[in-house]
Amino acid sequence: MGALYSSLLYLILLHSCKVLSYKDQEWRKATATYANDSEGSLVTEGACGYGDLHRASYGKHSAGLSTILFSRGSTCGACYEIRCVDHILWCVMGSPSVVVTVTDFCAPNYGLSVDYGGWCNFPREHFEMSQAAFAEIAKKKADIVPVQYRRVKCERSGGLRFTMSGSSHFYQVLISNVGLDGEVVAVKVKGSRTGWIPMSRNWGQNWHCNFNFQRQPLSFEVTISSGKTLTSYNVAPTNWLFGQTFEGKQFKDE
Repeated sequence: MGALYSSLLYLILLHSCKVLSYKDQEWRKATATYANDSEGSLVTEGACGYGDLHRASYGKHSAGLSTILFSRGSTCGACYEIRCVDHILWCVMGSPSVVVTVTDFCAPNYGLSVDYGGWCNFPREHFEMSQAAFAEIAKKKADIVPVQYRRVKCERSGGLRFTMSGSSHFYQVLISNVGLDGEVVAVKVKGSRTGWIPMSRNWGQNWHCNFNFQRQPLSFEVTISSGKTLTSYNVAPTNWLFGQTFEGKQFKDE
């Protein structure tokens, strides 16, 4: 009876934590600016390694984070809801919000004060947005605006995407389009002639291991920050090539 009660209590607490981590998470204070871009997205190749942000489905709804929020790339893929507050001149009336995906790192500039250009200096919490996303919450004439932010669930269309790269004895995969938590914390890969092999984070959401998987169909086990694990079997066929992208399953609410 005691064991059953403990199990039920654990499930209730786990469910409560999941709800709090998204819908009911408290708003936190930060600041936001926008990058001068010409195509509606921040950069073509950001610090998370997603490449062309439009092809990665993030596009204009992408953001670079300051050092304390970026956390050495561990938050790549996470989603944040942002709204402009407390500035009657620059905030859009009604303080509408926009949801962005972490795709880049906003580098610090310690030659400037945190109040005059060093927006991303540690320990400041700051978002560098695309012009298009920024315009949804504030007027473009603004230099920097006060905002509130919170982590939210990532809504994705289609499955997880696995982009292959590397060489014969160095295998690397970029994982993108991740739903729910958005951020991947652990990856395993399996060939037809291997067991499950843990991968290490190379940079951003690029994961690697020193192994030759050529001419083997590949399966992946992906774990996100909430602890959920998803296994996609035979995602890449036997004749896969470096540079190709394949689609697996997607994380969903239980």
